[in-house]
Amino acid sequence: MANSYLKSESKKLATWYFTVAATLFGAQLLFGLVAAIQYVMPGFLFEILDFSVARMLHINALVVWMVFAMFGSVYWLLPDETGIETVGIGMGKLLFWVFTAAVTVVVLVYLFIQVGPADETSIWFIHEGREYIEAPRWADLGITVVALGFVANLFMTGMKGNRSGIVTVLMADMIAFAGLYLTGMFYTDNISVDQFWWWWVIHLWVEATWEVFVGAIAAYGLITMIGAHRKVVEMWLWIEVSMLFGSGILGLGHHYFWIGTPEYWWEIGALFSALEPLPLVAMFIHVLYDWGKMQGEEDAKGQEISVITNKPAFTWFVLNAFGNFLGAGIWGFFHTLPQVNLYTHGTQFTSAHGHLAFFGAYATILVGMMYLAVQGKNGIKVLNNTKSTVWATSMIVGGVVGMTVALTIAGYSDVIISRAQMGATWAGYFDAQGTTWLVQGMVWRLLMGVVTFVGFLFLAKDLLSIGKATHHVR
Repeated sequence: MANSYLKSESKKLATWYFTVAATLFGAQLLFGLVAAIQYVMPGFLFEILDFSVARMLHINALVVWMVFAMFGSVYWLLPDETGIETVGIGMGKLLFWVFTAAVTVVVLVYLFIQVGPADETSIWFIHEGREYIEAPRWADLGITVVALGFVANLFMTGMKGNRSGIVTVLMADMIAFAGLYLTGMFYTDNISVDQFWWWWVIHLWVEATWEVFVGAIAAYGLITMIGAHRKVVEMWLWIEVSMLFGSGILGLGHHYFWIGTPEYWWEIGALFSALEPLPLVAMFIHVLYDWGKMQGEEDAKGQEISVITNKPAFTWFVLNAFGNFLGAGIWGFFHTLPQVNLYTHGTQFTSAHGHLAFFGAYATILVGMMYLAVQGKNGIKVLNNTKSTVWATSMIVGGVVGMTVALTIAGYSDVIISRAQMGATWAGYFDAQGTTWLVQGMVWRLLMGVVTFVGFLFLAKDLLSIGKATHHVR
């Protein structure tokens, strides 16, 4: 990406965020691969990088790279949507370096110190021991400061420039984004209360504010790539906002099965949780219909010009709409009903849902935004696919879907033996771990993980070199 056509400081900052995000995406896959190997060969890297540490790095890198890519996406679209340069861009750049330095220190601590004396020292300087958000408390506070600074940049720019529906939704959503992260910082000795607040982060932070964010990004991307009608995409965006803040809050109940809340929450949570991805899918179907009409009109004129200005990004955006529906909707609904969740909770079935949901709902569209940034950075009017684009997309999507299927098969064995037959006992757990279906499922998960990681290498090569290809329209 040697040639820079970017005049906007906000877009330049966005490319910094995307670069770190892509690097952390690779780290997430690498540590996931290590953990997958250790599931099959428990002695691999024993006492050097144990399974617990590899898994912690895998999960936390997932969250952090997506946050980096989200910040980058907002800095990228702000000048286009508001018509002005991002206000306070100097503060934005400073916070980028603070954020990057903090993440680097946290990763080094995870790798080289790993565990502490299980007292306040560990919580403040090593990790908090909370799945997905295990950053030590100093980093927690730092992330909050960075997020508030980011929100300030967004608000100052939105208030000064043109305020489109997309920017307005982002302004409201990012307040919730910064605020709900705080709910994961409460501490109590009561495990039920602790889990209650922790789920506010995992559900309302991730599944509500992130989903609304995805809707806003999808609306911007569809307008940018295929000239979708703003009124159409913003109409669906507002429907998504109303449904997510409604169904998202009620959908929180599907996490309450194990923590002592009233039983009526279970069915309410399961039903409304499954409704969350529907508006985004509806937006894509509506826009794809319009796109088909526009392309048909061009074809009828004898024109061979595609109305899509960025084919790799468009592919990833389409994958987002349907990956979100499958991963968060279908695979999620499979095991959120309490009558089912009684048996599936905490098994490989949960892992299958988690892999497809995070990938389908968030990773896909953020990779699409990276391609939009590459297009802008290289001054390309129409960005076409390369061989690396096809290999990267095919292998990453095929690998993640393969992992999901393998984990689902392993999950069924896990559920039947360790829960249904053995009554959720330790003996049942260990018996299930040795069954043929579960063992073979984890081997296939590892193989599909390798496919995904090789796909990522193609993706990195593509992002770094696609601007130099000569078959684009400039």
